[in-house]
Order: sequence, then C-alpha cells, then structure tokens
Amino acid sequence: MSQISAEVTSFVTPQSYELLINGQRRSVRTEPGRSLLEVLREDLDLTGTKYGCGEGQCGACTVLVNGQRAHACKLTVQEVIGQSILTIEGLAADGQLHPVQEAFLAEQAFQCGYCTAGMILSAVALFHQRPNPTEAEIVQWMNGNVCRCCGYPRILRAIRRAAEMLRKSS
Repeated sequence: MSQISAEVTSFVTPQSYELLINGQRRSVRTEPGRSLLEVLREDLDLTGTKYGCGEGQCGACTVLVNGQRAHACKLTVQEVIGQSILTIEGLAADGQLHPVQEAFLAEQAFQCGYCTAGMILSAVALFHQRPNPTEAEIVQWMNGNVCRCCGYPRILRAIRRAAEMLRKSS
C-alpha cells in the first residue's frame, strides 16, 4: 500500500452525534474517536472542564456521566452517547449554586481555579456514592484530583462544609 492510500484509509469521516449535556440535547459533528473533553471545550464552548494531564490522573477534566465521576480526557464521544453528562456549567440549578459550589466559595477553596471544577464535580460524585462520608473517605476519594496550588486544606474544609449543608437540607 502506498503512503498516500494509507493516509486516505486512516482518515475518519466526521459523524453527527446527539449528546445529553447538562439536561439539554446537543448536536455535534465530529470524528468518532475524539475525546469528550475536546468536544466539550472546542465544539460546545463548555470550557469549565479543563485539560490537565490527558491521562485521567489529575482530575481537571472531571465530569459526571450518569452521576458517576468520569475523566473527559479518557472518554470518546462515542462512549457517552445515550448517557447523561453533567459539567460544571450545568451544576447550578434555577439560579442557585449547588451546596458544594457554595461551600467552595465560603471556604475560598481555590487559588488559581484550574482544578476547581473537577474538585467540585468529584465531591458531588462522592456525595452521590456516600451521602455522609468520613474524613478518611473524603481524602481517599479526592486523591484522584490534583491541585497545583496545594490548596488541599481549604478544599477539604469546603467538602466537609458541603457534607454538613447537604445533611441539614435532607
């Protein structure tokens, strides 16, 4: 096979996909193997989800897929068809911040803000799994998220505060 024909056969034709993002159906035309992170940021202008390591190790790209924590850099657009995707842009409801967002603000649990969206969505996923997590469970769960500014004490205080807020509201 010649070099030119090999390049032509490796070209993937973009396809149309309908995704359920933040409660809304969104159409996108893209290559099937493209990462969810790229589609969110570049095609749908949902830039709260950040590119960090590109390997699913830092948590900057965390989104919720069917309520479960997922790394958008490791998922392809094909893998999330028919699933509910929640990004930081869709977390607040009816003009009200989610309790985790409120707690992060109250505790000033961010410095540069790069990791904040992933931290918040990871904490939301934790509360879906464990509504009353112990301190050890919080620390273990959040180990998948890296803060480049090392704001961990404030982040942990924010998550504890959010847990308390959620307990009081239920």
